[in-house]
Formats: sequence, structure tokens, C-alpha cells
Amino acid sequence: MKKPELLLPVGNTEAFYAAIEGGADAVYLGLRHFNARNRAKNFMINQLQSILTESKKHGIKVYLTLNTLIKNSELPVLLDVLYQVSQTSLSSIIIQDWGVYYLVRKFFPSITLHASTQMAFHNSIGTEFAKMKNFERVIMAREITLEELKIISRKSRIELEIFTHGALCYSFSGLCLFSSFLGGMSANRGQCRQPCRRIFKSEENENYFFSLKDNQQIEIVPELMKIGISSLKVEGRMKSAEYVNRVAKAYRMVIDDPNKIEQAKQILSYDMGREKTSYFLGGNVSNAITKNSFIGIHIGEVTKTNRTEFSFTTSEKLKQNYRIRIQPQNGMDSKAIKLKTEYGFTDVESGGTASLNFTQESFKKGDKVFLIGAPTEKFRTKFQLNGKKIQLTLSTKKKQNILNKIGSGKQLHRDELFIRINSLRWLRKLYLDKFDQLILNLTKSEWRQFDLRSPFMRKNIHKFIVELPKFIPEDDVTYYRDLCLNLSRQGINNFMLSHISQKLLLPIGIRASVNENVYTLNDAAIQFLKEDNVALYIYPYEFDYENLVAGKDRNGIVPLYFCPELFHSRMPVDMGKLDSDGYSHFKDRDHSFRKIVRDGVTIVIPKLPVSLFQYKDDIHKKGFRRFLIDLSYVRPTQNTFNRLQTRYKYSEAEQPGYGFNFKLGLS
Repeated sequence: MKKPELLLPVGNTEAFYAAIEGGADAVYLGLRHFNARNRAKNFMINQLQSILTESKKHGIKVYLTLNTLIKNSELPVLLDVLYQVSQTSLSSIIIQDWGVYYLVRKFFPSITLHASTQMAFHNSIGTEFAKMKNFERVIMAREITLEELKIISRKSRIELEIFTHGALCYSFSGLCLFSSFLGGMSANRGQCRQPCRRIFKSEENENYFFSLKDNQQIEIVPELMKIGISSLKVEGRMKSAEYVNRVAKAYRMVIDDPNKIEQAKQILSYDMGREKTSYFLGGNVSNAITKNSFIGIHIGEVTKTNRTEFSFTTSEKLKQNYRIRIQPQNGMDSKAIKLKTEYGFTDVESGGTASLNFTQESFKKGDKVFLIGAPTEKFRTKFQLNGKKIQLTLSTKKKQNILNKIGSGKQLHRDELFIRINSLRWLRKLYLDKFDQLILNLTKSEWRQFDLRSPFMRKNIHKFIVELPKFIPEDDVTYYRDLCLNLSRQGINNFMLSHISQKLLLPIGIRASVNENVYTLNDAAIQFLKEDNVALYIYPYEFDYENLVAGKDRNGIVPLYFCPELFHSRMPVDMGKLDSDGYSHFKDRDHSFRKIVRDGVTIVIPKLPVSLFQYKDDIHKKGFRRFLIDLSYVRPTQNTFNRLQTRYKYSEAEQPGYGFNFKLGLS
């Protein structure tokens, strides 16, 4: 049985050496540009060269995360980064954006590619598609079960990587719009502000409804080894060196000797993370939500406080340079403190009382104290900058030649209006002669009710586009392949994909389009889709005006009205009673939201829609001719349809509604 690679996160120099000392086979890290942990320190290119020199000495691989979505204005900088990478000995880059994929494959073919978990690969058709596109490895979605993973591994001809430890996102990676919705800070661009860690209030209670415990798969490492998983990955590029070292040692121990699981678990009990869950891989989601969204080990409460001093009794031994965090009882504004002599701190045994001369008026008796850092070793904090020097920029001429080969400014001569529905109840409320095509996004039960035999349906069959869901579990692959085949035999020739790999479900000769979940934030991604014979594409829901008009492309479908799916998750949550349409309702300080479950997937949307009708004439003047009105999650009435048609026709605002990022901008 071949041992899997142990892959550790590196957010700074100290963590790099901690990973090596802990027994890593490989590390992954980011540069200052285009990685999904922009708040980590990350590295300069000269530091990367030093890392590669050091890594070669220790026989470990280095992977670079380039796994964010790229705006049109960023393409020149991206080309420079790819040019830099092409001159190094990096083992691979990890990507999310199909535009990055296109540029690498066309112009920097020596670079090896891994598909980021942000690409949301979650079944065997996904891994097969990645193999066909010459990826070396797929980093699988965190939401698959062990049984699904066994099947996927058996069917796959490509390396599979699995997250085994660290923080979990509530939403499928790559499918979360919540942070973006709350202020333009896109999770898909490395700016996530972790809305899933917030307290929300439902009609019945107030809680951390979406805050997951940390992932820990140490107990099933032997099983993952039997399956043949290529790489076991640890999350945490923003974590400390001590975390990286501790977790590395624990997983190294079990990879080398599967009989040492209990010893490894003891090591991991001091990783200073949240409570642990084995999540879907371990078949345990019933208790995966945490009541405390913060990291650390709870060691006591504040027992005494005044303006200049506070005390607490600790259940753990504390030493100089350990780090604690004080969590106020209202859940807000926690404070991290390093234990130093300048605060009057002296080492304390378990059960003892620690006192600190620390000015903090907000601390109260009863506030919780958490241990968040207990360094036991020191690691190097600087590199010897001795790596190979490389050229930093691609020549202006070469760069322009590449940019000239992507994107087209060709414009349509007539307008096309697309309507999307996610309920068959809408069919009785629509006038199909008032728009061009109808996108049908239905549940499995509604597809079973879908009947194309009536004269009305036969007359309009050319207008129907069948849309596949974002998440197709392995057990449903055959169902959706059969559905596509049956509908095509009945005369539907237009299908819309939520993941580009779903092309493998379609019969030969079928017209394939992609929706907003296959990101077209830049002209390079659009060029990839065109060369892959994709007919239509919807611009992303989190798009902004500046980026939209900055590109050459004018042939995509511009969303003008929609209820964005902020969370799209396999993880169930209980919020109490449902309304007559099957929604739970909850809110934060500024917004109200709705939650619904469709085919086992939990979906969160804002209570109010995003409406951009008032910008339609301006967008039209810029050369865009295709538009979308998405009626998903809108109660079906003829009145609503007629009103929205009027808003579209006259470019009038629909109130109340959100503008999302369209004018505010996407960060």
C-alpha cells in the first residue's frame, strides 16, 4: 500500500520550517497575488525561490495557490505571475479560474495544474473531465462521503487530494456568495469575511446556525490509504507555525504507523482549533455545528477585573509567550493577548490563578478565556535569499499578443431575453411569446412530473433549456445522465450546466451552455468556453459594472433580476418552523434571509431580490444584448411576471431590492 503525500499549509517562513520539521511531504503557499487566503502574509517571488531551494534539500514538493477568480483588469498582472512561475521548479499551481487554465495551457504549457476545491469537483464525471483537460490532480469537495469517495477513486484516472484537517466552510467551496453579498468581499477572490461564523436570529432563537466545527479525519487515514488517495491535505495558511508542526506530526505518525491513532489524537487535542467533526467523510454531520465560532481551548473564566488588571483560574498550565483570548459574554470583540512579563505574568500550573496588568475596561467577570497558542519549539523566521533569479515581467509585446488572442467584441444584432424558473407552478403564469428562452431548474420530483406531450409543450419545446443542479452526488450521476437522454429524445436540445464537467452527461450533438456558477469574470475564461463548444454563458451574479464593460466580450447573458444563492450546502441546519412555501426565516443586524431545502441541499437567499433593471439601457448601449430575469425563489403570479416585464422594457427600477456589487464594486 503506497503512502499518501502529507500536504501542509505555509502562510509564512516560520510555518514552512515547522512543516518540514513535522514531516511534510509537500507544502502549499501563496504569493501576494491571486490566492484564496489574501489575509495570510504570503510570499514574494524571491522568497519563493528560496523556498524551492530549501525544499529541494529536504526532498519535498511545493505547490502554489493561484486559486482566485481573475478580473479583466488583472489579466496583465496574471500573465506576469504565470511567466514567473514558468521559470521556477514549482511542482504545480492550484487554480480555480478557467481563464487561468486557458492561459496556462495555451501559453505556459510547462506548468502543472491541480484543480482547487474552489472548482467544486464532487463526483466521478468531474474527475474524468479534469483528466481529459490534463489536470494532474483534483482537490475534492469536502462534502463527499467515504462511500462516495471509494466509488470516485475506483472510477478515476487522476490523482485525488482530500482535506483531512482544519476549518470547514458551511457552503460548498466556490459556491458561496454571502461575504460578497454583505459588502463585495468575495470568497472566490480570497476576501471572505466568514459570515458563516456570525450569530443569526430566527423566529424562534438566536444561534451560530452555520458555524461548523473543524474537520478532523485522523481516524480514517488508514481507510484513505487503502482507497488510494494521493494526498492528505491540512487547511490553515493563516494558522501559526506551532499548529502546522503539531498537525503535521500527528498525521505523519498515523501514515507511518496506522496503529498510533490514539497517540495522534492526543497531539491534535492541542492544535488550538475549534471542536472537531469527522463531517461527511466520517459519516457524522448531526453534531457538526459548533456553539462557539472561535478557535482555542476553553481554559476558564475571568474571576476579577478592574481598569488595569484582570485574573482568571486556568485548567491548563500556562507559560511565557503562550497566547490567550478573552471572549466577552455578548460574543463580540474578543481580545488576543500574549502572556509576557511586562504584563506581570508568571508561569501558572493547571488549577492556578493567572493575573495580568492589562488595561482593558471592556473585560467583565465571567468572560471566557481561551488558550490559542502554546509554542513549544522555535522555528527559523528568515530565508537565505539564494534562489535562482528570474525575469519578473513578460515583454509588453508578448503580453499584448496573448491578450489580443482572447476575447471578441462582436455584438448581436437583436436582443434576447431569458427567463429562469425553479418551479413548474410558473408555467401557468408566463407568456412564452414575450421572451426568447425558458431555463428550467427543477427538483427531481418535478422532473418526474414534467410532461412534454401536450400541444402547448410541443409548440414551445424549442424555447426550453434544461438546467442541471450545482451538486450531483455520485449516486445521482446515472439519474441525470438518463434524464438528459430521455429529454433529448423527446426533442429538447438545449441544456445548461452548473459545472462544466456536466458536459459528460449529455448525449452527443446536444447544445451545451453554462450558467453563472461556471465563472466568466474575464475574457480568458470566456475564450476557454467558446473553444470548448459552449453556446451560451451567464455572467456571475456577484459581477460588477466596471469589470463587465472592461472586457471585450459582449455575448454573455447579463442577469438583471435574481435571488442569489448565498449559501449552497449539503449540511442541514434546523431553524425551527417553516412557512407555507417551505422557507425558514432569519436575519442579522442589517438583512433578512430565507432558507429552503431542495433535493437535500440547503440554500440560503436574501429575502429581497437583486434588481438591476434600471441599468439595462446603459448596459445595452455598451453592446450587451442578452439578459436574464431569474424567477427562482419568487412566488409565481401573473402580476409579478407582467410587472417585471414592464421594468425590463422601460429600464425601470424594481423596489425594494438590492444592487449587490453592480455599482459598489467587487473586491
